[in-house]
Amino acid sequence: MFSAFFASKKWTLWAYLGLFFLLFCLYVQTNLNVAINEWYKDFYNVLQKPQIKALKHSNDENNEVTTSSQSTQAKKNSTQDEENKKQEHNASNVSLEKDTSKQDEQKTKQNENDDNTTFLNALAMKYYKSLTKSHFGENGLDKQSYTIEDFYALIVIFLFIAIPYVLVATINIYFASVYAFKWREAMTFEYLRFWKNKDDNIEGSSQRIQEDIYNFSKIVESLGLAFVRAVMILIAFIPILWALSKSVNVPILRDIEGSLVYIAFLLSVGGLIISWFVGIKLPGLEYNNQKAEAAFRKELVYAEDDRKNYAKNETMLELFTGLKFNYRRLFLHYGYFNIWLILFEQMIVIVPLLIMAPSLFVGAIGLGIVMQMNNAFDQVRSSFSVFITNWTKITELRSIYKRLKEFEKNIAYKKR
Repeated sequence: MFSAFFASKKWTLWAYLGLFFLLFCLYVQTNLNVAINEWYKDFYNVLQKPQIKALKHSNDENNEVTTSSQSTQAKKNSTQDEENKKQEHNASNVSLEKDTSKQDEQKTKQNENDDNTTFLNALAMKYYKSLTKSHFGENGLDKQSYTIEDFYALIVIFLFIAIPYVLVATINIYFASVYAFKWREAMTFEYLRFWKNKDDNIEGSSQRIQEDIYNFSKIVESLGLAFVRAVMILIAFIPILWALSKSVNVPILRDIEGSLVYIAFLLSVGGLIISWFVGIKLPGLEYNNQKAEAAFRKELVYAEDDRKNYAKNETMLELFTGLKFNYRRLFLHYGYFNIWLILFEQMIVIVPLLIMAPSLFVGAIGLGIVMQMNNAFDQVRSSFSVFITNWTKITELRSIYKRLKEFEKNIAYKKR
């Protein structure tokens, strides 16, 4: 299965250079994911602190027009009001100083986050900083409040990240499809060479060569890239999530360094163990179902050349009844497995928000940090859960692999 493509001189360039190109695309996508995660923090901080000075100025002008027509006593009252405003202004300056000190603390934490870079997120950090510098200058988004222009500038920055991501992802998907088909081509002609030398009839040969080879190459390529992507995301996001764990204010968790990483890992491992037991019968059911499909298809293929002796009503009814019985069992087992899988995916969404809510409502962190952490947690947790989210594909692959191994034995296939 693997040697036909990766051990063949004919397919060496496709096998290894193609694999390198796919991995490079994943590397670029991972960096852009990290950049988007940084953008979340700044974007939601801007939404949390909008600048409304223009509205205050317009109200002050209206007040001046009104007070100009008032009596002398009203002017005295306005003078007193100005003194009160000065006192309020002084009080607000004190509160602003406190807010500034909080922002300085957040800056220190952000600098610590920037120090936790790896080879998979360093490029993303530099790219995002260059974008913010070009739109906001050297100080970046270090402001007390933000204008609508700042909002639009962040939208532009998002486009500079999202559009390259879409282009790279589209190229990656297209090339991955071509790569899987080349793998299928190599396996097909390799198996045909041995199959033609066998004089005896082998059950389900056409399905093994035509369908199973294609599905095997396509699923292995898909799962392989998913696992590599998961590893890259873990390397890129674990340092970020580890640093963000310092903002956790939950009594049990705040004393544990990197608590968010441990929670994401434990949730994923627990979900994987439960998924294993819930879906333990699925590979065998998939295998039996494919055997029933092969028998039904074989009868139809023979009937194309000899309709008198094949595809009789009683034969087709018997074959289809067996097929229907297998599908009912398969649907039933996939039914309760999907209940567990969907429940797990839905409940896991609120976990990071529950953890960070205490820090948000005491003012220790802003909304931007919460959203950045939520995205980073989801990236790490989903990467840890790559086996759970792809369990259906893994089940199908195990069934196909079993059938192809049997086929290789029947055709006396020898690896290169």
